[in-house]
Amino acid sequence: MNDTARGADAPASAVPVRWHRRVLALAFPIVLANLTQPILGAVDTAVAGHLDGASYLGGVALGGLFFNFVFWGFGFLRMGTTGLVAQAHGAGDHAELRNTVIRALLMAAAIGAAVLALQLPLIDYALRALGGSDAVQRHAQLYCHARIWAAPLALGNYVVLGWLLGTQRVRLALLSQVFINGVNIAAVLLFVYGFGWGVAGIGAATATADALGFVLGAALLWHGRPRGLAALNRAALFDTTALKRLIVLNRDIFVRTLCLLSSFGWFAHLGARQGDATLAANALLLNFQTVMAYGLDGFAHAAEALVGAAIGARDRHAFTQAVKVTALWSGFGALAFALVYWGAGAWIVERLTDQAAVRAAAETYLPWAALSPVISVWGFLLDGVFIGATRTRELMLSMIVSLAVFVAVSSALLALHGNHGLWAAMMIFMAARGVTLARYLPGVVRGVGTARA
Repeated sequence: MNDTARGADAPASAVPVRWHRRVLALAFPIVLANLTQPILGAVDTAVAGHLDGASYLGGVALGGLFFNFVFWGFGFLRMGTTGLVAQAHGAGDHAELRNTVIRALLMAAAIGAAVLALQLPLIDYALRALGGSDAVQRHAQLYCHARIWAAPLALGNYVVLGWLLGTQRVRLALLSQVFINGVNIAAVLLFVYGFGWGVAGIGAATATADALGFVLGAALLWHGRPRGLAALNRAALFDTTALKRLIVLNRDIFVRTLCLLSSFGWFAHLGARQGDATLAANALLLNFQTVMAYGLDGFAHAAEALVGAAIGARDRHAFTQAVKVTALWSGFGALAFALVYWGAGAWIVERLTDQAAVRAAAETYLPWAALSPVISVWGFLLDGVFIGATRTRELMLSMIVSLAVFVAVSSALLALHGNHGLWAAMMIFMAARGVTLARYLPGVVRGVGTARA
C-alpha cells in the first residue's frame, strides 16, 4: 500500500525504518560525490604550488575564482532541473520529464555559447577586477582560455546531474562525479608533467574532464530515457507556460546564488581590512565551511528528490516524512562535523599551513568553524526542500533578506569585536537563511496535495 492510500493521518511509526533507509540510500552516495570536489581542488592547488614560482598558484587561484562565479552563477541549471524532474518523476509524467531535460540542455547550450562568444572581454574584465600582479594575471589568462572552451559541456553536466538526482539515480550521480574528477586528476598530471603545459595544462585538464564527463552523461541520459513515448512534440517542448515557468525558476535561483556569492565576497572584503594573517586565516577556515557544506548538501539533495517526488504525486504524508527524516539525519551530520572540527581542528590547521602567524590566527577563530555546522545546516536542508518544491521565489526572498541582515550587522560587529565580530555576523547570516525559509514552510506544506507546485 502506498503512502497516499495509507492517508495523510497515518501514524509516523508506520514508516520510520523504511524512510530512514530511503533517505540514507539517497544521501550517502551524494555525500561521497560532493566530497570529491575539495579533493580535486587540492590536487590542482598542489600541482600549481609545485611549479616554479608563486605566480602560478596565484594564477590558478584567480582563474578558479572566475569559473566559480561563472559556473556557480548558472547553478540553476542543476537545481531547477532537479526540482522539475523530481516532480515529473513523482507524477509519473515521463513526457514532461523528457521535455524538462531537453529544455534545460538547450538552455545550457545557449548560455555556454554566449560565454564562448564573450570570452575575451569576459575574462579580461573579470581578471582585472580581481587584481594581482602582471605574472599572476598572465597565468590566470592562460588557465581561463584553456578551460573555457568546455563551458557548454560543463553546464550540460549540471543538467545531467539534476536529472540523476531528480530521478533518484544517486549511484549513477556518484559514478559520473567520480569519473569527471578522476579524469581531471589524471589529465592534470599528464598535461603538466608529461606535456609541460604549465598552468594552461591545469585548465585544459578540467576542460577535458568536463567534455568526457558530458559524453558519459549523454550515454546515461540515452540509456535511462523513458521508453514507449510518442515522438518528441515541438509544440509541447516549447510550450509557453512551461518555458515561462523554467525562466522564472532559473531567474529566482540565479538571484539567490548572486546574493550568496556576494555574502562571501563581503566577508572576504571585511576580512582583508584586518591584515594578511587574519585574511589568510579566514580563507583557511572557510575551507572548513566548504567541506562541511559539500557533505551536508547530500541530505539537502536527498530532500530535493523526495520532496519533489512527493509534490508530483500530491502526497502530503510523503512530503512531511521526507522533511522530518532528512532534517534528523542532517542534524546528526552537522553534529559530527562540529565535533570533528572542535576536536581535530587545530591538527587540520597545522596540516594546511606552516606559517606560524596564520596558524595562530586560525586557531583563535577555530571555535566559529566548529559552531558553524549546527547553525548552517538548517539553511542548507531547507534550500533542498524549497528546490524540490520549486518554490524558488521564497528561496530568492530568503537570501535577499539574509544578505541584507549580514551587511547591516557585519560592519558594526567588526568595529566592536574585530574578527570575532565578523564571524559572529557570518553565523547570523547562516541562521537567517534557516529562519526565513522556515517561516515559509507551512505555506508549502498546505499546498501539497491540493495542486502541483
